Amino acid sequence: MNDLVRQHTALTESDLEWLHLLVSEWQLLSDLSFADLVLWVPTLDGARYVSVAQMRPNTGPTSYQDDMVGHLVPRGRRPMLDAALDEGRIVREGDPEWREEVPVRVESIPVRREGRVLGVIARNTNLLTVRTPSRLELTYLQSASDLAQMIAAGSFPFPGQQVDMDASPRVGDGLIRLDADGVVQYASPNALSAYHRLGLAADLVGHHLGQTTAELAPSRGPVDEALVKLASGWAPRETEVEGNGGVIQLRAIPLKPKGTRIGSLVLLRDVTELRRRERELITKDATIREIHHRVKNNLQTVAALLRLQARRIGSERGREALEEAVRRVGSIAIVHETLSQNLDERVEFDDIVDRVLAMVAEISPGRVTGRRTGRFGILDAEVATPLSMVLTEILQNALEHGFGPGETGTVEVSAVRGGTREEGRLLVTVQDDGRGLPEGFDPQRAGNLGLQIVRTLVEGELGGEFDMRTAPEGGTRVTLDIPVRAEKAVS
Repeated sequence: MNDLVRQHTALTESDLEWLHLLVSEWQLLSDLSFADLVLWVPTLDGARYVSVAQMRPNTGPTSYQDDMVGHLVPRGRRPMLDAALDEGRIVREGDPEWREEVPVRVESIPVRREGRVLGVIARNTNLLTVRTPSRLELTYLQSASDLAQMIAAGSFPFPGQQVDMDASPRVGDGLIRLDADGVVQYASPNALSAYHRLGLAADLVGHHLGQTTAELAPSRGPVDEALVKLASGWAPRETEVEGNGGVIQLRAIPLKPKGTRIGSLVLLRDVTELRRRERELITKDATIREIHHRVKNNLQTVAALLRLQARRIGSERGREALEEAVRRVGSIAIVHETLSQNLDERVEFDDIVDRVLAMVAEISPGRVTGRRTGRFGILDAEVATPLSMVLTEILQNALEHGFGPGETGTVEVSAVRGGTREEGRLLVTVQDDGRGLPEGFDPQRAGNLGLQIVRTLVEGELGGEFDMRTAPEGGTRVTLDIPVRAEKAVS
C-alpha cells in the first residue's frame, strides 16, 4: 500500500498512516457486512482511482476471485465511487452487478480524515446466498452500518488505537451489542458460551454487561470500576477477564454513527486453553533454564575440583593433563550458562567464541593476541556444545605448539554462514602465524588426544569436515565445514 499511495496519489504521510490504521481495523467491517472491501484512492491527476488494499470476509462468500490491489479505474466508469468521493456520503443506489454469474450489491463508503475525503471503500456483497436473515445477521448488518457511518464521518478508526488483528477477538469469536447504557441487546451463541465459562448461569440479554462482568471476575476489594466501564463499552479498550477457571478476552468498540454514542460492540474470545498452554510453556521454559543453570554450576564445581587436584600433583605432565580437562569442562559450562539465559535451545555463538578465546589465551606461553572475525550467529544447543569443545581444543593446540615462551603472534577465528557448497552450512577457519606443522604431520592420523577429540566431534557428532594444514603465508590453518539450521532470532 505504501508504494501504491506514494506512486499514484497526492496523499501525505499522515494520510497514509490513517489508511494503515483503517486497514488494520477493517476486517471487522468486512465480517459484519458479509462483504468484500476494496479501498480506492484518487490518483494524482484526479482522472483515475487506484485500489490500494482489499479484504475478504470470514463470514460469507467472496465477491472477488481475483486480487484487485494495484488496479487502475478511470473516473466515470464507476459512478458510485465518484458520488461518494465528491459528495462525501455513503452511496447505496443502483442495481446489483453481475460478476461471473454472481449478483453483487455494491456500496461506496467515503473515508474521511479531518474533514477531507481521502478515498472510497467499495463494499461488495455476494447475493447468491441471500436468505431471510437471523437475529445474529441482523445485528451484524446494523453494526456494520453504524461503523460505515463512522468511517464516513471520520470518527473510525480510533486515533492511537492500533489493533493487532491476529491477537484481538474477531466477529466470529463472539459478539455482544450494547445500548447506550451498557445493557446487552444481543449476545451471539459464542459470546454466551464464553460468559458461561466464567460462571454465568443466566442469559446476558437485558443485563448490564459491565456490572455482570465485574461480578464474575474475582475481586478482593470493591467492584473494579475500570472493568465496569470497559465492559460497558464507554471507550475503545481491550482487557482480559478471569474467573471460575476461565479466561475471556474483551474488546470494546463504542458506536457513534452520528457523533453521539448510541451503544457499543463488544468482541470477545474464550482464551482459557490458550492461556493455560502459555503458562505451561512458561513453567517448562523456567524448568529448562534452571536445569541448564544447575548443569553449569555442577560443571564449574567439577572444574574447581580438577584444578585443586592439579595443584597437588607433582608430575608436570599430570598437572597439564588436568588443566586441559579443566578447560574442556569450562567450555561446556559456558554453553550451558548461555542456554540458561535464553527461552529456547538456541544460543548466540559469537559471545561463546569470544569467551573461549579469552579462556584459552590465559595458557599461552607467549604474548599472543586472539581475535574473531565474521559471525557465527545463532546455533542450536546440540551444535553449540560440541563446537565449543572443538574450538577449545584447536585454540589450545595453536597456542601451545605454535608459539614458544616470549614469542608474539596472532590467532584468528573467522566464521562464514553458508559454507563452501550450499546454504545451511557454517565454515570456520582458525589460523595462527606461529611455527606451523612439523614435516610430514598428518592431522587425520595424529594420536594427540586433543585432535582425536576434534575429529570425533566434528565428523561423528556434528556431521562435518575437518582439515588442518600449514598456511601458505606461514603458521597453521584449521578449517571446519559444519551443517547448521537456518538462523532465527533468539527469544
